[in-house]
Amino acid sequence: MVAVPDPPLSAVTLGGGGGFPRAVPSDAVSGALALLLPGDAVQALLLMAVFTVAGAGAGRLVPAGWAGQGGEAAARVAAAVFYVWNPFVAERLLLGQWAMLLGYAGLPWVAAAAGRLAGAARPAGPGDVARLVPALLPAAVGGFSAMVLSALVGLPAAVLGGFAGNGARAARAQAPTGCPPSAAAAPAGPTGPAGSTGPTGHGGPTGHGRGRGSGVGRALRAGGAVAAAIVLLSLPWLVPALGSGARTDPGAVALFAARADTPFGAAGSLLSLGGVWNAHAVPEWFGAPWPAACRLTLSLAAVAGWVWLVLRGGAPGFGAGLSAAAAAGLALALAGTTAPGRDALAWLIGQWAGFGPLRDGQLYVAPLALLQAAGVGGAVLWACRASAGPPGRERAGALLGAVLALAPVALLPGLLWGAAGRLEPVDYPREWHRVQRLVDGDPRPGRVLVLPWSAYRGLDWRGDGRSVVVLDPATKLFDRRTVWNDDLRVGGAGGVRLAEGEDPLARRVARLHDARPGTRAYTESLGELGIRYILVELPAARRLDGAAAAPGLGPLGGDNRFSPGPGGPVAVHSGGGLLLLEVPDRHVDPADDALTGLEASTWFVTVGALVWSLGVSGSSLVSRRTEPLEGAVSRKENPT
Repeated sequence: MVAVPDPPLSAVTLGGGGGFPRAVPSDAVSGALALLLPGDAVQALLLMAVFTVAGAGAGRLVPAGWAGQGGEAAARVAAAVFYVWNPFVAERLLLGQWAMLLGYAGLPWVAAAAGRLAGAARPAGPGDVARLVPALLPAAVGGFSAMVLSALVGLPAAVLGGFAGNGARAARAQAPTGCPPSAAAAPAGPTGPAGSTGPTGHGGPTGHGRGRGSGVGRALRAGGAVAAAIVLLSLPWLVPALGSGARTDPGAVALFAARADTPFGAAGSLLSLGGVWNAHAVPEWFGAPWPAACRLTLSLAAVAGWVWLVLRGGAPGFGAGLSAAAAAGLALALAGTTAPGRDALAWLIGQWAGFGPLRDGQLYVAPLALLQAAGVGGAVLWACRASAGPPGRERAGALLGAVLALAPVALLPGLLWGAAGRLEPVDYPREWHRVQRLVDGDPRPGRVLVLPWSAYRGLDWRGDGRSVVVLDPATKLFDRRTVWNDDLRVGGAGGVRLAEGEDPLARRVARLHDARPGTRAYTESLGELGIRYILVELPAARRLDGAAAAPGLGPLGGDNRFSPGPGGPVAVHSGGGLLLLEVPDRHVDPADDALTGLEASTWFVTVGALVWSLGVSGSSLVSRRTEPLEGAVSRKENPT
């Protein structure tokens, strides 16, 4: 997990520079917060937000009024713990994907907000979009992967909730007062109340047809409102992405496909919320047979609890949508594990690079994690309702809630203590701070090229002899465009395979290295690409042998290494770990990496919408109510 001490807030972190905006707007938010807090405090705050927002949201999905106060509290705690302590969260943390996990944390709020919007009696309007925006705020910070997950959950919840809400209102109108939720929401048979004509006009063929029509309209309006809110908050990264010229390698589908990290194959691993593509992102003791079997059993029991909850009306508005999202996400994750599924995904990505996020199939079990978390809460409520007498319900709910709250931690001990010591803070060497000040203090425009030409580094900054492989921190260090090799090399049984990167400028530098020009021609070509500085990370460079030196370092990897000679770049810093070279000013043709007018406008629109929506919906992530309670009468109009 890479975070730099003083994260920059610049035009590049806001989406300028022409590269693929993978870290927009998450890096910009980090930079903005770093203006007020130290960088390490910013990282801690964002990580804490993942767990607090996720746990609070999952707990709120557990319905009220179904058990005693103690049983409901136990159900909510169990749901919250399951949602924040599971293999999906553990593996994504070990991949360093905190921004995506912010979107994961917001999924419960998105599902609830979309469900309330779909169930509202009045048509959706601008105010309803405003109430959706705060629920999408964590995903808006997280960026494109986070927003894709929010769309996967929010759109089905809105569309299917519109149909379900129409039927539920008709059933409530015809049900006797005081019926429990399960009775009021139960569908009636052909000869039941739905076939009779009631005062609301929904009975009989004519009224039933009007119910279907209003359901379609409500579903379309709710779905349109959710889509509008998602697009509105995606503008800061969506507009730069469409104009970046980035491409996605269809051949990488197999590299990012879900894999078996338990004894139960890829399907069993995904049902257990594991199965990440990177074998190094698996927590300690995760694949042991007995804990893996218990986790799979817990997941299946959670699904059963969800089914029980939905059938009894315990997930009003969003139950059908979340079920559809979880099923679709699981199917997408499983598609990459089969040859026909991989071929279909590769074909889609080949048609349009925008389908690139579909490569990482395990990402899409996130809705299933939310479904299972709510199902764990449903299992606790079931125990409360099944027990005889209110005191028994309290004791059964509290006992089962305690067991189910402790089970995720007990069955996934590898996440304790920073993933068994794999996640711990590391201090940056002072030399990195000096280089950062040198580059950022230069008012002249120009980009930074990072060498060796590789995306990942093996760093030994803890001084214990263990190298930790991380994304090169230099890619996030400077307030100007950094050019680095975004190709990803993945090792496997068949050897090392390459997933081509997305940045067009990086591909031009790679072709320059392949051409092997002389030092002078190399320097001039870099200047034409707008590159002013070359940062060479010396420990990584020294590990390159003769065969790898030329593609990794270009002409700087010759026998007279790091001494380019006349006509080459000039050293402005030379230390034990870093060498900073400057391309002579006469060669540099600096590109304009500032935000375009269109990109700047997207930020004004998105930030303005956020401010407006927070004012309309209040300070919480979602408004508590989207419509007056049925039967409520205004005090002014209440007859005396």
